[in-house]
Amino acid sequence: MWGYQLGHLNQLTADVGMLEHATLAHPLVGHGCCTDDNARLLVIMTREPDEGAAHRMGRIALDFVLRAQADSGLMHNRLLHDGYWRWVDTPSTEDHWGRALWGLGVAAAAHPNPGVRARAQWGFERSARQRSPWLRSMAFAALGAADLLMQQPRHALATSLLVDAVIDLLPSSGAGSPWPEDRLAYANGAIPEALIAAGAALGTPEVTARGLDMLHWLMDVQTRDGHLSVVGQSGRSVADRGVQFDQQPIEVAALADACWRAWTLTGDSHWREAVAMCGQWFLGENDSRTVMFDPLTGGGYDGLEPGGCNLNQGSESTIALVSTMQRARALLPYPQHQRLQSSAPSLPSPASASAPDSAPAPDSAPAPAERVAAVHR
Repeated sequence: MWGYQLGHLNQLTADVGMLEHATLAHPLVGHGCCTDDNARLLVIMTREPDEGAAHRMGRIALDFVLRAQADSGLMHNRLLHDGYWRWVDTPSTEDHWGRALWGLGVAAAAHPNPGVRARAQWGFERSARQRSPWLRSMAFAALGAADLLMQQPRHALATSLLVDAVIDLLPSSGAGSPWPEDRLAYANGAIPEALIAAGAALGTPEVTARGLDMLHWLMDVQTRDGHLSVVGQSGRSVADRGVQFDQQPIEVAALADACWRAWTLTGDSHWREAVAMCGQWFLGENDSRTVMFDPLTGGGYDGLEPGGCNLNQGSESTIALVSTMQRARALLPYPQHQRLQSSAPSLPSPASASAPDSAPAPDSAPAPAERVAAVHR
């Protein structure tokens, strides 16, 4: 039930990086690559055994994210091919910066290969001194910082980043809604997950409790008749409750990650069942009663529409599918999943960023009690 394949992801992953778009299952080289997708790929490949297609994709994703870094720690996002590969944007701290720190933090904390962990930590520390004015970017960055801090409890940069993220993500006192924004937008689950994870990493259970309350509310407003009915592509007011399209797989994957995190910290079976609900959305338990993946390729469909779906199988949707199934199989009974290894298109690579073989020792961090006080300053 919770099986998945890596074949389509591998096909989308060229030597230079994961390609962003596909027509049906056919990768579109001309649409290029983005840091958003390659950072997400690094996250989910870190969860896999370091072999075969996962070994290949994980290293391509890490190389891409490190190449995207400017010396300042800001990040490029868009890499296009018009005769040669080149960055076509100005480095910034928009969402791709946060996702890059998420991927680098996860890999630094949990990748099975020590060389990958060292390179990822070097990259994390290069960008973690920056801050973003965008809420979701800070939430994504906090997820990577929390994982790294759980493994290295005195990591100063991760601590500082988490403290600042908590301040940004918590709703202001006296707000009429548990949500920190006027609208639900995209990847909403990352916001409560970041608070849940930050509270655990910083030793501030009240922050985790606020995140759990926020996640309860978010799941409630996105559940209808016993199945997920998530916010549509255009977003909606926090007061709206109606069915909305097009629904995006990224929203379901973010909820699955958040509910998985809640279950690992609380052991509450409610969150285990919520992860299952996220997996079932891809299996057809959704507002259109439509299966949201291609069982032949393993690709995820790009959006849930009234009465059907967008049949294109791009990177974001396929990563969302695999990520959700990874979380479901970690908590629930499932048959042995398949891995398909398919050849990827051979494309020229830009010069790789250099990184040291081992990461520098992190700066010393304040004691846990001081970190707790800092969160509430």
